[in-house]
Amino acid sequence: MRSLFRASVVFALVLQTASYVSAQDLHQRIDALIVAGHPGYAQQASPISSDAEFLRRATLDLNGTIPNTTEVRAFLADKDSNKRAILIDKLTASPAFARRMMQFFDVMLMERRRDAKVPRPAWEEYLRTSFEQNKPYDQLVKEILSADGVDPKARGPAKFYLDRDFEPNAVTRDIGRLFLGRNMQCAQCHDSPIVDDYKQEHYFGILAYLNRSYLFPNPQLPTAVIAEKAEGEVSFTSVFDKNKVTKSTGPKMPGGKPFAEPKFDKGKEYKVVPAANVKPIPNFSRRAMLADSIVESESFRRNIANRLWAMMMGRGLVHPLDFDHKDNPPSHPELLELLAKEMSGHKFDVKWLVKELALSQTYQRSSEVPVLLKEIPKDRFLVGILRPLSPEQITYAMLEATGRMEVERAALGKTFTEAAMAARLSPHTATFVRMFGSQPGQAEDNFQSTLDQTLFLKHGQGIRNLIELRPGNLLDRAGKLTDPNAIADEMFLSVFTRPATDEEKKDIAEILKGAPDRNVVLSETIWAMLASAEFRFNH
Repeated sequence: MRSLFRASVVFALVLQTASYVSAQDLHQRIDALIVAGHPGYAQQASPISSDAEFLRRATLDLNGTIPNTTEVRAFLADKDSNKRAILIDKLTASPAFARRMMQFFDVMLMERRRDAKVPRPAWEEYLRTSFEQNKPYDQLVKEILSADGVDPKARGPAKFYLDRDFEPNAVTRDIGRLFLGRNMQCAQCHDSPIVDDYKQEHYFGILAYLNRSYLFPNPQLPTAVIAEKAEGEVSFTSVFDKNKVTKSTGPKMPGGKPFAEPKFDKGKEYKVVPAANVKPIPNFSRRAMLADSIVESESFRRNIANRLWAMMMGRGLVHPLDFDHKDNPPSHPELLELLAKEMSGHKFDVKWLVKELALSQTYQRSSEVPVLLKEIPKDRFLVGILRPLSPEQITYAMLEATGRMEVERAALGKTFTEAAMAARLSPHTATFVRMFGSQPGQAEDNFQSTLDQTLFLKHGQGIRNLIELRPGNLLDRAGKLTDPNAIADEMFLSVFTRPATDEEKKDIAEILKGAPDRNVVLSETIWAMLASAEFRFNH
């Protein structure tokens, strides 16, 4: 008996240890699958990034800004072999992580739509608080898709619906794209002619959750809320069908089965009967079933895993992000399956998955292309992919680089919070969003540099205002130094998160030699650095 008991204890410990290891080494399994996905990967891949490169990349991805010079010097001087993992823990524990996630998911879900019925501060505070609490992503989505905006103090999560004016087709299309990774817009009128997997019945299956809902009492009112009727079915006809056969469907997810709806006797369909200026409440709500149906689907798990991978790596395993179908398979099918499974198994913990991605060697690859690599297949993740900074990242990074952020922190003093800082910086952020953001309603996933952007960076008065001399800012600090090498390091650590090279130090010494006004020369140099591709991209 004793031996059997001991064996059972040992077996339990083995299972517990195996479970623990499995939970802790996802980043190693990621690397193994990436290496296996390309012949000769180890020989062709870039080396691991330098400490400076990693510090800048991780801080931008996890905190939405660049580190200050004190943080840069401390990290570069740190000899701890585990310092990258320690940094990742620090960045994800920071309040700035919640703000960064708020900004990322705001752009992902609202695609820079103009505020109409829900004030932006209410929506942003809802998202920021959710990520500060590390709310599971499936719960976040349930709250957003179940919101009706009735409580004026809790209209934040209803923004997804209300600022689309709850137009059924727009909401159906965006639910498919943003939560399921399936762009089924073409399936509204017929089975998609370019994607066999996207059927008209799939589109209308989602629409059937929503077709009974509408804005009450008036769609034009900024205070409108979402109401729902107890009746209303969905039917559709393909424009390609010469016989014009009408089909119908109940609410169901693509590839799923319709659920059985309860039947009510005539006159018993409502908890609150429709009447003048009275919001009706049906006994059974189709829309209330939508959130659970979505978060239980495999497409939901794949989509969020793929989008977080793209946020960290610069490209989705499925690319484009909203075209997940059998004819556009993931670059690494087993990896996407693993990430989706682990995301679900860890209760949709966004912070946990992001940390694991950051710990991987795949994430930490240098963006420097090896000399022997003539072509760079982006979907093999051989090198760190260059990514343009988002407007929010540019704002915070530029304010940090120039030393303006420290001025703003000092102004807030003991009242400093990420929310208070975001409010204080909102005029700066709005300027960069107007210049660098996508058009309202468009996904922000294609970088296109414009002449207006170039002129803004090289000649804009707003940039000059950030650089101009103020106590304690970059120009002030650099101008007080006498050694050209020290001046170069101060500027390069501040702007590029790295020390200046010997060649760059020589350049700084040369332009300062005989300069009638050192501050003018330094100001122009800082401006040129801020306008450079090295600053504008995450690399």
